Amino acid sequence: MPASEILSDIRALTRYDGFTKLASARFISNLGNGITPIALSFGVLGLPNGSASQLSLVLGSQMIPLLLFMLFGGVVGDRYKRNKIVGGSDILGSAFVMVSAMSFIFGFVSIPLLCVMGALFGVLNALWWPAFSGVLPEILPKEELQRGNSVIGLLTNFGYTGGALLGGVLVAVAGSGWALAVDALSFFAAGVLVWTINLPMISRDDSGTMFHQLRAGWREFISHKWVVSVVVSFTFINLAYESTLGVLGPLAIKESGYGPREWSLILAVSTAGMIVTGLALLRFTLSKPMIYGITPMLFMSAWIFSITFVSNLWVPIVISFFAGVAIEIFYVAWSTSMQHNIPEESYSRVVSYDALGSYALAPIGLIFIGPLAEQIGTKNALFILAALVFVATVSALSVREVRMVRNKT
Repeated sequence: MPASEILSDIRALTRYDGFTKLASARFISNLGNGITPIALSFGVLGLPNGSASQLSLVLGSQMIPLLLFMLFGGVVGDRYKRNKIVGGSDILGSAFVMVSAMSFIFGFVSIPLLCVMGALFGVLNALWWPAFSGVLPEILPKEELQRGNSVIGLLTNFGYTGGALLGGVLVAVAGSGWALAVDALSFFAAGVLVWTINLPMISRDDSGTMFHQLRAGWREFISHKWVVSVVVSFTFINLAYESTLGVLGPLAIKESGYGPREWSLILAVSTAGMIVTGLALLRFTLSKPMIYGITPMLFMSAWIFSITFVSNLWVPIVISFFAGVAIEIFYVAWSTSMQHNIPEESYSRVVSYDALGSYALAPIGLIFIGPLAEQIGTKNALFILAALVFVATVSALSVREVRMVRNKT
């Protein structure tokens, strides 16, 4: 697609008040998000007696409170201004990341401290997640949502790619602490941008207790069989992906004699695949969004399997590009389908059930994958996860309601 057409599409979206700030915030925030997996993984593994088990514990400590408070976050997102929730969570979260950064820089880092900071950040993320996905539909009309999600995805991935490349250099040259400090600053800046978006006043249903609201959200969630089916499949896909991204990938890299720069290169190439796909999706409409969104997840299975060949670094690097393609297609297809087909008044609650179900097993994976790898070997653990993603992807596609999803126009 010519660059002039891409710029024209983006300019068309900037006329909607708040879109520029939201897109800019995602770029800035993900610049930091690209740094964090590298900084934290190699920071923990580089500690005296640092191990895969300790890394699993640190990463799992953030995921558990995220899931415990996710449903509460869904109710909050449907009751209050979503951009204030998103912006406030980012601003407060930056402080917790900065504490972790300072602990590495000034030498008082410990596994319990990193776990506590991760847990506090996880609580904030439980508020952020259901609210964030509902901000864009309050800015754009429905017919612009696929393009809007594509542009947000593009800038997110540009930021993540830059962060992944920067993270590898920062960790290798300056250490994990300074890398995490950059991440903390990115969260603060992004939070301020989203906080200042002027969203229109929308009538909120704040009647009844929180449990009443949760029951209403649950009824809406289970009324869409395609949503439930995809969420169940992604329970296992996300378990495998998060375990590979956070633990097994860095561990395999380290065991093969490589370091943070090589792992950051793999992540950056994956994000390059997301960027190329995002550009294409600016112009191509996904007429069968769930078929086109889920089928490419087979590349995720291939990517996890390819890390077993990390001694030949080009193998996971090449396949990571196609894994990035798969992630971006699914992100755009899923976000747009949810925004089109789920009522706005219960949207955040449905998203909270989606996130809770999709990541229900991820903490278990993160906590136990390190010890499992130590028992059966990193390669065998990767084989198991690759097979899990393959089966889960095929299972989702076997459901008729998933294949029949269409977006309203």
